[in-house]
This record gives sequence, structure tokens and C-alpha cells, in this order.
Amino acid sequence: MDFPISAETARWLAIPMGMVFGLLLHRGGVADYNVIVNQFRFRDFTVLKVMLTAILVGGVGVLILKTGGHAEYHIKPANMLGVVLGATLFGIGMVLYGYCPGTGVAAMATGSLHAVVGFFGMLLGGVAYALSFTWVEAHIQSVAKLGKVRLPELTGVPDWGWFLILAAIAAVVFWLIERRFERPKAGSKP
Repeated sequence: MDFPISAETARWLAIPMGMVFGLLLHRGGVADYNVIVNQFRFRDFTVLKVMLTAILVGGVGVLILKTGGHAEYHIKPANMLGVVLGATLFGIGMVLYGYCPGTGVAAMATGSLHAVVGFFGMLLGGVAYALSFTWVEAHIQSVAKLGKVRLPELTGVPDWGWFLILAAIAAVVFWLIERRFERPKAGSKP
């Protein structure tokens, strides 16, 4: 896997790329507290649309890099109890904070004071997790361990097939959102 740039250059490129990512989060509207909270209230589906699009675009990009020999998969073990508990804590934190970690940092860049306060909460949570990691590894991560598995290997459906399935699901979700939650145009009868 030879890239035309050095590892050192790639590390430095992460800074402007992160800034562009934050700008895109802001421009996409997902660095706005109300947009995220209203996702959980089923009133604004911007977050869902942005996330589905990002998963598809990013996944296809990684698949192209992998196929071209420019990237490798680094599969993490599927420890299902840890995933369920982690996802639950993440969701609760996102509802209370009004941001996910990435959108929280983007909101901080726009001057959001409550995003700064929540950021320190994320840091505190990270330290608590690091300090409890040995216990978590022994008592949570060891339950419902599936190992390093991927859906393509489990199902026999190739990577590109999963992206087609996900794209179809995203298209149906987008269509349902627009159909169900479409706002009446000004001057039209509801």
C-alpha cells in the first residue's frame, strides 16, 4: 500500500481535513443543537439523511481504496453486549448533550458555550472509560463475543452487495421521510 504522500504528510493533512469535515457538518445543519434534538423528537430528519449519505459515500470510498490495494480492513471484534451498552450510552449522551462528538466540536467552533461544557463531559467520560477498561474488558466485552466477523463473510453477500442493499434502504427511508413529513408549500391547501 504505497500512497503518493508520506505518513507524516498524511498526519498533517488530518488537520485541514478535520476542519473541512467540521465545516461540512456545520453547512449540513447537523452542528445545530435543535436539528439534533429534533431528530430524536421525529421532527427533523437532517441527521438521518446526512448519516446515511456519509455511510454510503464513505463505505464506497473505503471499498474502492481496498479494491485498489490502497487500504486494508482492520476489523474489530463484534462484542455484542459492549456494542449494545455503548450504543445505549452514546444515544443517551447525544440526547442530553444535543450533539455527537463530531458535531459537538463543530458547534464549539461556532462559539456554542453549551457545546464546550458538554465537550468536557465527553473528556470526563473518556477518562472514566479508560480507568475502567480492565473491568469492562473482563465483564462486558467477554459476553456475546462473535469475534472479528463481517456481514459479507456471515451471509455470503459481497461488500458491493451490502452497499446496494444499504443504498436501497436509504432511498426508501429518504422517500418515506419526504412523503410522510413533507411540509405543505406556502399558499397550498393541506
